[in-house]
Parts: sequence; structure tokens; C-alpha cells
Amino acid sequence: MVLLVGLSTNRPAGQQSDLSRIKAWWRTLGGDRFAVLPPPTRGRYTQSDGHEDAAEMFATRGIDTDASFAYWHWQSHDAFARSGELTGALYLHWGGDHATVAAGLGDGPPGYRIVDNGPRGAFQLDRVTVVDADGLPDPEDDAGVRQFLARVDEPRHRTARSSEYDPLTAAEERWLHDRLSGPVDLDAAVRFAAPLEHRRALTPDETARLLPAWRGTYAGRLTAWRGWRSVLPALLRQEHPEVWEVAAELGAEAAYALAEHPSPRSLELLRAWALTGDDGAVRGWFRAHHALREPDPVRAAAALSEELTARTAPEAAQTGILRALREAVTDEPDTRRSPADAFFPLLLATIRFATDDRLPRPLRVAAATAAADTAGRVREAAGRLTDAAEAADALAAVERYETVRDDLLAGTGPDLTGYEGGLGDIYHRYRTLSPADVRWLRDRLADPSTGVQGIAFCLELLHAHGEAAEADLVALLPRWKKELTKQYRTTYTEWRHPLVTLTCLAQDLGHPAAEAMLAWWSKPKPLWKEPVRLLTHLGAPTEEKAAELWEFVVSGGHDTGHLMTWVLLRARLDGTHPLYVAEKLIDEPGIRAYVLHRVLIGVADPAQPLWHYAIDPRSHSWWHRAQEVADDERISAEARAIGLKAAREHYVTRYPDQVRPALTEGEVKTAHAWLEARADRTAAD
Repeated sequence: MVLLVGLSTNRPAGQQSDLSRIKAWWRTLGGDRFAVLPPPTRGRYTQSDGHEDAAEMFATRGIDTDASFAYWHWQSHDAFARSGELTGALYLHWGGDHATVAAGLGDGPPGYRIVDNGPRGAFQLDRVTVVDADGLPDPEDDAGVRQFLARVDEPRHRTARSSEYDPLTAAEERWLHDRLSGPVDLDAAVRFAAPLEHRRALTPDETARLLPAWRGTYAGRLTAWRGWRSVLPALLRQEHPEVWEVAAELGAEAAYALAEHPSPRSLELLRAWALTGDDGAVRGWFRAHHALREPDPVRAAAALSEELTARTAPEAAQTGILRALREAVTDEPDTRRSPADAFFPLLLATIRFATDDRLPRPLRVAAATAAADTAGRVREAAGRLTDAAEAADALAAVERYETVRDDLLAGTGPDLTGYEGGLGDIYHRYRTLSPADVRWLRDRLADPSTGVQGIAFCLELLHAHGEAAEADLVALLPRWKKELTKQYRTTYTEWRHPLVTLTCLAQDLGHPAAEAMLAWWSKPKPLWKEPVRLLTHLGAPTEEKAAELWEFVVSGGHDTGHLMTWVLLRARLDGTHPLYVAEKLIDEPGIRAYVLHRVLIGVADPAQPLWHYAIDPRSHSWWHRAQEVADDERISAEARAIGLKAAREHYVTRYPDQVRPALTEGEVKTAHAWLEARADRTAAD
């Protein structure tokens, strides 16, 4: 029996490509209250770009701003090969009302199907394929093989440190082994080895054939072959004689696999990598040490923390030990579908570790930092416990933590080398700067090991708050030509390129270095700087700078902070609040409304403007500024309506679990109450 779930991807010569078919169908979509954006160019790279394109299209075509829409962006477009063949599911993103979008998209074009992933996900468009009675595709059907592998390689349960998979049927396992039985094809083997080894089913014969091909083809760059993540665990499991030589070549990226198979040899390698500060190696070192040397997790963590300190390992390594310690004493919930309370044991453990005298201070500081935004959530969860003694114990732990928190956190700050989105998540903590914050930020700027991202973050905060001094400029002068003239994308950050900020500071201070920096900005190369060159006009503002910047703003050029710079510049020249400047631009010819709206909210606090190029619906900072604009009686009703609309669209009330750091239920209820109290204004809008 053959079950139809799709069509073969192989098409006869002259037949339309997948891309052509999908585009032809796409052009038929749209109607009342629903629109589709044209297929993307590289200028629409992200979801934020898609929403901006929608706003611009709505304004150009006179479409109601509350209409729903669908689109795909350039990253999604990678689903197509150059030939136009669909090589993966095409993710269709959307905005507005989910039901309207689902109805507008329908079932997809003939020969394809659309999967609706619900109000919090993107739609997926893929080919229909054919499988046999065992649910297996024809090996020659590329789309069918891809869909089968995606199904069997999807975990049924996933946590931060492990994944569990459904067992394979006998037919499925035979099918996968058959794909590895012919001449070794490393590119193909990546796909078929992974679902087997996820069930510890790669055979010694298979690894014996894959290993020499891998080492020969990728000599000196073993991690370039993605299949190593399946082959190395199999080699460790099978105690292959070459495994330690291979692990040493792979380096710290092999830490997770070695931690899964603890031994004196793996412990030795993990320790060496951990002392460099590698997070995965630190956590793997703890797991191996805990399994082999010290069964008590707290004593194990204390010993490794002290060794990290003695060896002057990077401070971030303490966070790795903390994470590993938490993993050892709690059962992690499924990270995809767990309710908030499922994380209660993890959050409570973190709070307890901050006051656990058995742990060295660096580790308690790491715990206090990790718990900084969780005390309220723990308190709420404790209030729902049915065991009164357990609830009282949890509340007492929170009180102990809050007593010591300020002392532990004084003079500390975030990891400046990690994911920049994590720094954006905590930006609201720096809306005011304590003396300890100022000292920490200045120390980071003076530290030669601070990278470009860290410089950008710290310098922006000091400069915006008026705390940047000549000493900060002098500390960075030796680095600006060699390091700060490199491209650094700030599209999704609340801070500018560090050389933009440094140039503004040099001009504000009247420092001689300003002349050299401005001369560099005026040169035609490198090309990356041209889109942000005018942002340096915010330093030592003049009417001439304001005029040049305004000319660009109304030219229709791509805005990467230009309107915000002009508003802040104009406010400095006029000695007024930038909100007053921004509100006067409402309905101004040449000013794009969606750009002005984010600027209006972004400048609500001129001591810490928000430079993200779109209103971030997951951000605490943007939520608070939207509220403040909506309630600011000093500005016009039209300006307040912009703030209220942004607040209504924020995830605080729509998708609160996506806000970072996570919200308490009390905060969500307060947000709902705030919006309900302004329902009359919402209706009027």
C-alpha cells in the first residue's frame, strides 16, 4: 500500500520549479483584511524587516494598519536551492490576526501543504510526498527523505542538557542502516547517522567505516563535518582505540560528549578546556568530576570554583559551574511546553545557592546574578504550594537572598561576551546608574580584554547618562584605529557602534582626537560606515549638522538611527525634551510613521534612548517607555495614542511567556489592568 503525503521532488525538464509555482500561487492571495508582501529581497532579512515592509506597504497602498498580512524573509528563502527547488520547509511569517492569516493562506498550492503551528509560530509550506505502508519514503525522493528524517529526529522530550527520542521501528532502523551500507558519502551520512546514534544504534562497523573517511577528508578541521556529533559519542560508547586522539583534535566542542562518558581521560581533557573559560567545557568538567571524584554536588562545585579562581579563569566560568550545579540538583522540565511553575525548583535552587556558605563567594555572586529577576516568580510559586512548611521555607530563602543581594551584586555586571540579546534583555536595569555601576562600566572600558560588543554596551550607557569622561576616551584611544574601525552590526541592539559613540564623546569633550575620528568618517571606505556616519552628528550638535541630518531623513534613505539622532540633536539644541521634538513630526511630509513611532517611544527617556531599529515587543524597556508615552500629559493626544498602540501590541499581555526576563503573574495582571483602565482611549483610537 502507498500512502500519499506528498509528491516526488524530481521534476521533468521544462517543468516549473517549486519557487515559480509558489510565487504564482502567492500572487493570487490577498483580500479583505488580509495582504501578502511580495517575495523577499536581501533587504528583508528578519521578521522585524518583514513587519517594517508591511507597514511601508500599508502606508503606500492605503491599507488599513490593522489588516493582517503574511510574508517570508530572506532567511526563510534559503529553503530554495538556486534552481528554485524547495529543499526544506518554507516558513511563512505573519502579523495581525492568526485566524485571518490561516484562512487567507488556505491549504497551499496544489502539490504542497501548509502546516499551521498556531498563534505563536510561523506557518510551514512544504511539498506533499509519498511513503509506503511502513511510513518510509523512496530513497530517491529527496523531499520525502527530508521529511522522514525530520520526523524521526524530533525529540519527544527536550531539556537544556538532554533530549529523548521515540524508538525507531524495525523497518525504520533497517532503512537508516541501509543508507550507510554503501560507499561512504560523508555528506549523506550526516543525516542518517544522527537519528541512529540518538538511539545509540550506530554499529562498530559503521563507525569504523566513517572514521577514516572523516579524518582523511577533514584533516586539521574535524569539526567542519557536522556528522562528528554522532560519530564521537559512538566511538566513546564503543571504546574505540582512536577516540582520545580524535577528542583532543576536536577540542572543547567535544566537551558534551566527553561528559556523557566520564573517565579519567575525559576528566583530564575537560579540566584543561574548562580553565580557558569555555562554558561547555566548564559544565562538562563538573559533570565528570561529580561522577568520578565527588558525589556531593555542592562540594564538587565549591572545589572547581576555587580552582577556577586560583587559575584566574574568566569570571564567566563561575556561571558555567553554577549551571552545572543547578542541573545536578534539579530535574529540568521540557523546555518547549513547560508551565512556569515547572521551573520553580531550578529558580529556588539558584536563590538558595546565593546564600549557601559552603560555596565560595564568586559562585554565590554568580547565583545572585542569575537570580536577579526571579525572586518575584519564586515568591509567587511558593504562594501556590499546598505544603505550608515547604512554602514558608521557600519564602525564607527569598528573604535571605534579598538581604544579601545588593552586597553580592555591588560592582558586578553581565557577561559582555555572550549573546547580545541577553544584554538587551537586562538593559532596563541600567535606566539609572549607581556609583558601583559607573565604576564597573569604566573598569570594563579600561580593560584591554573587553571586546567590541562590550565596549559598545558600556560606552553607550556611560555616554547616554552623562557619565562618560575624558579618562574613558583616553583609555580607548589606543584601540580605535585597529579595533573600533571594524564593522559591528547594531541592528538589534540598544546601543550604537562604539566608534559612533566614541566620536560623539570626543566632540562633546572638545578633545583633539575628534578631528582625526571625523576625518576617518569622511573617507569613502570602508563601505560599512556610510549608513551610520551621520549618527556622529549627535556629538557637539550644531544647526549645520541638524540640517544635513534632516536632509537625509526626508530623502527616504534607509533609517539606521538617523531620525532618532536628529530628534535628540534637535532637543539638545533647543534645550527641550526630545518627546516634544518627536511629536511635532506626526503627519510631517517625508517622515515615515512607523519610524517616527519607534523614535517617539525610544526617546521617552533621553538619559537612556533605545536604539533598537524596531519596537521590541519582548523588551521590558520598550514596554515601560510605551506606557510612559501613553500617560504623558505634556504631549499631544496623537503622541499618547502612539504609545498606547505600542503598549497594546507588546507581548506583556499578548504572549507574556516570550518577554525576557520572565514576568511574574502579578506583573502580567498589572499590565492587563493598565490597558483595561485605558479601554475608552483604545476604543476612540
